[in-house]
Amino acid sequence: MSTSSESSDRTADAGETVSRAADRARSELSGLGRSGEGEAPARGVELLGRVGLVGYGLVHVLIGLIAVQVAVHGGGQADQQGALAAIAGEPFGFVAIIAVVVGLVAFAIWQGLAAATGFRWTSGGERVRKRVGAGAKTIAVLGVAVVGVRLLVTGSSGSSAGGSQQTTAGLLALPGGQVLVGLIGLVVIVVAAATGYTGIARNFSDDLDYSRLPDRWRRPVELLGVVGHVARAVAFAVVGVLFGLAALRADPAQASGLDGALKTLAGQPYGVVLLILVALGFAAFGVFTLAEARARRI
Repeated sequence: MSTSSESSDRTADAGETVSRAADRARSELSGLGRSGEGEAPARGVELLGRVGLVGYGLVHVLIGLIAVQVAVHGGGQADQQGALAAIAGEPFGFVAIIAVVVGLVAFAIWQGLAAATGFRWTSGGERVRKRVGAGAKTIAVLGVAVVGVRLLVTGSSGSSAGGSQQTTAGLLALPGGQVLVGLIGLVVIVVAAATGYTGIARNFSDDLDYSRLPDRWRRPVELLGVVGHVARAVAFAVVGVLFGLAALRADPAQASGLDGALKTLAGQPYGVVLLILVALGFAAFGVFTLAEARARRI
C-alpha cells in the first residue's frame, strides 16, 4: 500500500515539475514583445543575446580543447572551423551544428542591434568604443556561422590558413598591396592590445550584472574573464605579426588565421607549454562566456 502511495507521490511531483516548466516557457514566449533588459529593445532580443552567448562560448571551449590536442599530439585544426568540424564528427553532430549556428546567428543579431543603438548605460567615447566592438563581433561571428552553414551543406568547413593566404595573395597583387596587408596586421595587433587591456583592467565587468550569479561564482567568473581575454590577445597578436611578415616579405604564405597562429606558438622554444597555456585560456574564455550568458547586461 505504501509503495503505491510513494509511486503516486512521485508521479504527482513529476507532473508538478513539468507543469512549472511549461508555465515558465509560456511566460517567456508570451513576453517576447515586451521591453527587454538593458539595451534590448524587446524581450526576444534579450533571449537571442543569451542564447548566442552560449553558442559563442561553446565554440571557444572546443577551440581550447583542440589546441591542447595540437600541443600534445600535433594534430587537429585549432580554430573556429576545426571546432565546428569536431562537433560534426560526433553522434548527432548535424543537429548540434544547427544548434550552434542558430546560437551564433542570434549572437550576431544581438551584437548588430547593440552596435546600432546599444550600451545606453554609458556615454561618450566609452559608448562609441563598445558599439564599434559590437559591430566587429557581428562580422566575425557571422563569418563563423557561414562556416557552419557550409559544413552542413558541403561537409567541409575549410581552413582559416588557406582562406587567409588566399585573401592576402589577392591583396598583395593590388597596387600598394603590401601596405594594405601591413595595415591589416597593424589593426589585428591593435585589437589584440585592446583585448588584452580589457582583460587586465577587467573592463568586461562593466557589462556584467554580478548579482545574477551566486556569490561563490563571482570571483571565479571574473578570473576566467581575465585569463580568457589575455589568451585571446596573445593569439590575435601572433596573427597580426604573421600578416606583418607577409607584408614585409610580399609572401602570402606567411599569413595565417587562428590555427596557424597557435601552431606558430607551438614551434617556438617552450612552444608546447605556451600553446597549452593559451589553449586553456581559450577554454577559460568559453566558460566565462557561458556564465556571461546569465550575467550579461543585454
